[in-house]
Amino acid sequence: MLKQKYYVLPAGYIDSQGVLHKEVELTPLTGREEELLANYHYPTAALVTEVLERCVKRIGTIESVTPSLLRELLVADRQYLLLMLRQLTFGDRIQATLLCPWPHCGKGVDIDFLISDVPISPCDHEKYYSLNIEKFPDAQALGLGSESFMQVRYRLPNGHDQEAFSDTSRANDVLAITTLLSRCIIKFGCINHPTAEWLLQLPPAVRLRIEQEMEARAPNLELTMEAECPECKRSFIAPFELQDFFFGELKVGTELLFREVHYLAFHYHWSEQEIMNMSRERRRRYIETLSSEIEKLNDRIE
Repeated sequence: MLKQKYYVLPAGYIDSQGVLHKEVELTPLTGREEELLANYHYPTAALVTEVLERCVKRIGTIESVTPSLLRELLVADRQYLLLMLRQLTFGDRIQATLLCPWPHCGKGVDIDFLISDVPISPCDHEKYYSLNIEKFPDAQALGLGSESFMQVRYRLPNGHDQEAFSDTSRANDVLAITTLLSRCIIKFGCINHPTAEWLLQLPPAVRLRIEQEMEARAPNLELTMEAECPECKRSFIAPFELQDFFFGELKVGTELLFREVHYLAFHYHWSEQEIMNMSRERRRRYIETLSSEIEKLNDRIE
């Protein structure tokens, strides 16, 4: 049996009846997930959805957790689940190496922190939010009315939005952010579902106001940290790329995984399915116990 733990999402999932579900039941990764991760080329939001589908057993009273439901979770909730899944699978401590971003340096900087110490800011989650924007020049030229204020109705970014963005779209930050806004803004004044092209015609200050409002409303995981390079002695603030680190840490070669399966199958006569369904922690505890017993037996023979 895999151990199960319960967590509370920073935002939560709102179902079609308007009920908010926040408690999540998680199980650790098994050899099946490790086999999956051994064959990926680079981490994607779609891969996050697939891994969460395998490990999230329940959200609130919802026991059938589908990929579609997981894509509706806010970005911060998905990050939170990934962080808790890492804690459940490997433990609380994270040790990693970042590259110094200062020019002509690029040396490795070791970081060491506890997942339980990561600041998490929850939010009062609503399906939609509203913001009033004061009338600006050329508003009427964009098809907006003559009112003094225009209401912007929007939702917060979710897994659907993450999966929709390709690496190419991220090459242009302004276009990427504006495209995200076009997905999240339901109505701007009298304009329903404004396009990215339409939003690009707005004054930059107006777009920035909406971005800042969305950021303030959203839950947050503080995954940036201050570090000092031991080589150049300069400090910098670096984002901790959770998704890249998590999947990089989990990506084991199939040869190592199959060797562990062979080792346990050979000595315990368990089936491949039984071993692959174990968590990494449980599998390696058996390997350590078995190795210790074999060593004791060898010592007695000598």
